[in-house]
Amino acid sequence: MILGILSDTHGFWHPALPEAFTGVDLILHAGDVGSLEVLHNLETLAPVHAVYGNIDGPELRQRLPADLWLTVEGVRIWMTHIGGRPGRWAPRIAARLRQQRPDVFICGHSHILRIERVSALNGMLYVNPGAAGREGVHRVKTCVRLHLKEGRPRQAEVIHLDEIPAASTP
Repeated sequence: MILGILSDTHGFWHPALPEAFTGVDLILHAGDVGSLEVLHNLETLAPVHAVYGNIDGPELRQRLPADLWLTVEGVRIWMTHIGGRPGRWAPRIAARLRQQRPDVFICGHSHILRIERVSALNGMLYVNPGAAGREGVHRVKTCVRLHLKEGRPRQAEVIHLDEIPAASTP
């Protein structure tokens, strides 16, 4: 199974997303979606699960949770928008990770791409896919394809969206 992971679109539909997510089985959006249109466009590519972020208004907050726990192919995933990073977790995240550790923790907010195994949490995979939108401090628009196999996250591919020839918008 392949997961397409992105965050911080801020209402921007990157025209390379259809190519980047070709063949993904499920799309996970880690918040700051920015518009329902982005979600609708993603849903034309694969089923979508998303959480709301700090810039998302009432319409998205009514539709999306702040935290999402799901199990995919035996892999336990926790996704939220503001999570911090290994060694500098957001306070509510640190406490929860001590109580209930997922196999994969996904967050956004920082616009900084980071993927790492957290040895202090039994090898939990931390994924911040960076930002796929135009707003923010990032210079490179990114997303991630995460391959799951035999109940484990096996390979994470970083996709630089501006390097993919644009496809037609759905």
